[in-house]
Amino acid sequence: MRNSSLVECAGAENVTGLKPHTEAVDSSSGRLETGNERSGKASYRDLEVYQEAYRLALEVHRLTLGFPELERYVLAEQMRRASKSIPANIAEGYGLHSQRNFVRYLGQALGSCDEMQVHLDFARDLAYLSPERHAELWGRYDVLGKRTYALMRRWQQLAAEQP
Repeated sequence: MRNSSLVECAGAENVTGLKPHTEAVDSSSGRLETGNERSGKASYRDLEVYQEAYRLALEVHRLTLGFPELERYVLAEQMRRASKSIPANIAEGYGLHSQRNFVRYLGQALGSCDEMQVHLDFARDLAYLSPERHAELWGRYDVLGKRTYALMRRWQQLAAEQP
């Protein structure tokens, strides 16, 4: 199956990770739009793993702004970079229009999910995060990692089927 066929089949969420209609607000006009409306084709923004990764990165960024001054340029910076790396890798890999490259970038995103869990453990153990907030974020990264892995495996299978 060709990549373009997968991209155009935005309703095939269970196969490709795409969501048929993802709402987003255009920052220039404030208008609600979907990735499909902008280009007529699916976008990385239509991927549920991208959407959750982006939401988590925003939360982590805001959260780390409250870390002690000592940690703002060490642990907090590492957490911001790792959290932002996940949606960035998903977007970059998807934009390459190659199943094999997309799989590689999903693998990098998966590694950053694991990295975030380690950073969250440090933040909890250093008392920068409550045990409850740690458990909530750690669990969300765990689910995101599992979903990213499942998406990666499916795209690996599709790439293997390609002539």
